[in-house]
Amino acid sequence: MAQTILHTAATRTLADHGWLKSYQTFSFGMQYNPERIQFGALRVLNDDWVNGGKGFGEHPHDNMEIISIPLEGALQHEDSLENVAVIEAGEIQVMSARHWDLP
Repeated sequence: MAQTILHTAATRTLADHGWLKSYQTFSFGMQYNPERIQFGALRVLNDDWVNGGKGFGEHPHDNMEIISIPLEGALQHEDSLENVAVIEAGEIQVMSARHWDLP
């Protein structure tokens, strides 16, 4: 039988970094709650507000599927293979992010 767990918006943790406001469903970073680590393989489910012209900077990923859906504005993504994509509000970007040890 499928498991259902309800996490209302009011129970999410707010991480406010100035340029980024992130409402996080699961434990992440400095916020640790052993009852909210993940749901199956799902580890991150955030609502992020990113100030224009700002971003996460270069950072690694290891074996992740990432889905981005901008509700307004546009989102640019660049990867280590020099791919660049811009998605507009209402579009969906799906990425398979892997860490490859290249010679």
